Amino acid sequence: MASCLRFQLLYLLLLLILWPLFMSASIVTHLPGFHGPLPFHLETGYVGVDEVQLFYYFIESEGNPVEDPLILWLTGGPGCSAFSGLVFEIGPLKFRSVDHNGSLPTLVYHPFSWTKVSNVIFLDSPVGTGFSFSNTPEGYVDGDVTSSKRVYRFLRKWLMDHPQFLSNPLYISGDSYAGKVVPFITDLILQGIESGTQPLLNLKGYSIGNPSTGEAIDLNSRIPYARNMGIISDELYESTIISCEGEDNENLTSTLCAEILQVVNKLLGELNIGHILEPKCPPASPKPRNLAGERRFLKNEQNMLIVPPPAPPLKCRSYAYYLSYIWANNDAVRDALHIQKGTVPEWIRCNDYLQYAYDLPSSVKYQQKLTSQGYRALVYSGDHDLVIPHIGTQTWIRSLNYSIVDDWRSWFSGGQVAGYTRTYTHNLTFATIKGAGHTAPEYKPRESLDMIKRWLSYQPL
Repeated sequence: MASCLRFQLLYLLLLLILWPLFMSASIVTHLPGFHGPLPFHLETGYVGVDEVQLFYYFIESEGNPVEDPLILWLTGGPGCSAFSGLVFEIGPLKFRSVDHNGSLPTLVYHPFSWTKVSNVIFLDSPVGTGFSFSNTPEGYVDGDVTSSKRVYRFLRKWLMDHPQFLSNPLYISGDSYAGKVVPFITDLILQGIESGTQPLLNLKGYSIGNPSTGEAIDLNSRIPYARNMGIISDELYESTIISCEGEDNENLTSTLCAEILQVVNKLLGELNIGHILEPKCPPASPKPRNLAGERRFLKNEQNMLIVPPPAPPLKCRSYAYYLSYIWANNDAVRDALHIQKGTVPEWIRCNDYLQYAYDLPSSVKYQQKLTSQGYRALVYSGDHDLVIPHIGTQTWIRSLNYSIVDDWRSWFSGGQVAGYTRTYTHNLTFATIKGAGHTAPEYKPRESLDMIKRWLSYQPL
């Protein structure tokens, strides 16, 4: 007992000595564009992992931060900023989508945030995403495996600096492309626990929304989904199945298959595949020439963008994305967030120019390993998502060959059907969110909050 106590004291002393080398954190009480003090506890900062500085936003639970779970949130892409997850999906801030008149966009409080029931770390990963940066050009070379290992090391270092959260139940969460790396990161944590790596993390499971897995079914399910939703005809669907059977859509050899898919892709391309019922709109932010050298937009003496990115129509959901670009590139905002000057010349909501290796073939085997060892999993899908249709997600879940504990049924929010759910053995829950797109919390925040609240508290949906 005495030796164990000495070890703990030495360990804490080492942390006190070393933490400034890899940790920089600041409390943010006010944000430009938000009226008054923030009604929640916000911390921003960097954690150094080798030559990389990973930027994060941490929001304490608005419920009971001492006991509520800790969620590490990764937005998809890869390359979409954690701020996108914070302000468009599960965080306590939203932009007011009003016609931009040249002033700083306005933020308002969002009541259906997952921070109502959990502490959340929003992490800009991989490097080159959001405000995360590298001290060397080589550091920007990243990929599924490298970025996941960096996230794991980030989390350990962050918890070393925030030991008060070490005992909180820990969940790794994310959506879209993050669905591919979240189970792998969770498995890295499990390996650390099994090897006794300090600090020991209180891992409980993971959640993934509208998730990519790397499996072919993720994209191949678009055609049967389009048929089910009346986007393509039964005859076109049947012709596709007959002509393209056994074909790899990335390397088509059949001329007939290629011709049929051209017709299918034309029909799908006329839609907003993120939500098939919403208008198709142009993208909202410009793309960089490179990660480190592009210039900031010219500004006038009032610090406003002289040449802003092209604005989509106000009716479009992407208009708020456009506002986020203007907001995050304002110098007063950067000062408030404590962004290191000169590190990220231009903030981009989703960076498509990452030097990124897609070197994780599939996340399914990691999900099977985690759930078979007793870790909890929540997999959810917006049912109007054509990017990663829910029928493909259900297909790979069935491939796990888990028995059904609670068969397909509706679940409710506010007295109305919010979607449908099925529970499997090994603590695996699947749910659809009715009327939601890619990704679900952005479209149905109240229902998504009810879902995560019940799941985190071990209640059936």
